[in-house]
Amino acid sequence: MADSGNAFDFKLFKRLLAFTNPYRLIFFLVAFTAVAMSVLSVLRPYILQKAIDESIVPKDYENFMFFLGIMLGTLLLEVIFQFVFVFYTTWLGQNVINDLRVKLFKLMTGFKMQYYDKSAVGRLTTRAVNDIETISSIFSEGLFMIISDLLKMGVIAGFMLTQSWRLSLIVFAILPVILYATRVFQRAMKVAFEDVRNQVANLNSFVQERITGMKIVQVFVREDTEYKQFKEINEKHKKAWIKTVWYNSIFFPIAEMSSSVAIGLLVWYGGLNAAQGGVVSLGMIVAFIELSQMLFRPLRQIADKFNTLQMGMVAANRVFAILDTKSHIADEGTKVLKETEGHIEFQKVRFGYIEDEEVIKDISFSVQPGETIAIVGATGAGKSTIINLLNRFYEINSGTILIDGVSIKEYTLASLRSHIAVVLQDVFLFADTILNNITLNDPSISEAKVIEAAKEIGVHKFIESLPGAYHYNVKERGTMLSSGQRQLIAFLRAYVSKPSILVLDEATSSVDTYSEEMIQMATDKITKGRTSIVIAHRLATIKKADKILVMDAGKIVESGTHKELLKREDGYYRNLYEVQFATETAV
Repeated sequence: MADSGNAFDFKLFKRLLAFTNPYRLIFFLVAFTAVAMSVLSVLRPYILQKAIDESIVPKDYENFMFFLGIMLGTLLLEVIFQFVFVFYTTWLGQNVINDLRVKLFKLMTGFKMQYYDKSAVGRLTTRAVNDIETISSIFSEGLFMIISDLLKMGVIAGFMLTQSWRLSLIVFAILPVILYATRVFQRAMKVAFEDVRNQVANLNSFVQERITGMKIVQVFVREDTEYKQFKEINEKHKKAWIKTVWYNSIFFPIAEMSSSVAIGLLVWYGGLNAAQGGVVSLGMIVAFIELSQMLFRPLRQIADKFNTLQMGMVAANRVFAILDTKSHIADEGTKVLKETEGHIEFQKVRFGYIEDEEVIKDISFSVQPGETIAIVGATGAGKSTIINLLNRFYEINSGTILIDGVSIKEYTLASLRSHIAVVLQDVFLFADTILNNITLNDPSISEAKVIEAAKEIGVHKFIESLPGAYHYNVKERGTMLSSGQRQLIAFLRAYVSKPSILVLDEATSSVDTYSEEMIQMATDKITKGRTSIVIAHRLATIKKADKILVMDAGKIVESGTHKELLKREDGYYRNLYEVQFATETAV
């Protein structure tokens, strides 16, 4: 995080500027138009001065038409250059944030699950959408506009000195006041905008989480509590913005007053000098009034644009903080897992989500090709963690996980995960059609293949009964479907991928009997000849397993078949079976 006290972070800016490298021609075009506009800016006052002194005062109206023509030509050129400048600065900004957003999203898709365990979704959404959009203003409203204004000020100041150093000194005497006010303003606004971005992120995070979990809010009658919390967060957001308005309300009146003082002094001194037959002419007084405004106006605008630039820099700092995050699973494997027999082996594996707090403690087991094993145990025993480690969602602390005798670290991540299909208890569906939720937009899986697979596992009739059938939009998180229907869709998603290894993480725990029968039928089909790992509470699934692993507190305490484990007096599995499964058997 950049120091808030610094008015501008040049190191961060240089890093951001590197994203303009692919668009160098446009960058130089914008720079050229900025220079051209600064030169043209002094022509209008100069032409006006000449028109007054050489045409209006001596009443030479033929000469006046000549000056009018030059003035119109100058204005036309200014319009053309202004159009090119504004259009291409915005174009450049949009292309930069397009590249930046793509890079950020690609990076985020490769983060460890541990990163998302600790990061609020609302904050990440703010970074990827709001903050990156704010960065575009650095180019469209900040950087180039400031450079253009500074060039104009330099050209104007130089031109004024060549015309009258006395009048120039009057104008320049006011500049330190505005420059000092601008500097103080910039520093204060940097801190203020940092606070604004923090409050925006907090607000986004709170609203997104509450809308997502609205059912919980209403079920537990927490509407009033959440409303009060929202009011507090919104109040902080309001105060952060009001602070920026407060600084603006102080700075701009000071700038306007200074400008008015400069005009008054010019009229006073210039008027006296002209009346006494000095070197100052009427045209020069009018020109200097306009030039002084052109000199002061960029200063006021620079302060305003610097606010925009500051907001963009704060946003860039936040985005680069994510880009600099080292939270990737090391994809250094060189072997591509094209075909697999499905032999899985865990050798003395240890793992903890938090340092020094292991949830998997020295676990060793093997699964033979085509074998189905069930993992049972109390909540928090470490069952689902085994699935996470097999897919390399997390890195193990020690030990080795092998597939077909090769460490999974030696395989490329994409090839490893492409052979493992997972059906979770908490099914996530995208706001898209059923077909796209099943294929996940994989072009190799046609609609015909999906329909064929759905018929094989008995899901086709259910999908056909929906409006639009396979093209039915399930809306956000699949809210248009019941939990059992979502589970069936998730199972079909796994089935059509034809995995070598199938993982069912309590996939039938929240479905009705009819849905479970369809899933059980599909399970029998898909597990035939495939290695399967099943974490389940349902008795039927566990009974059919070739081997059962019983876990407790991160360790495997028993293993064997259903019949073998039931024979053990005071065995952990037998006690678990009698407590959890006896009732189900009776039913």
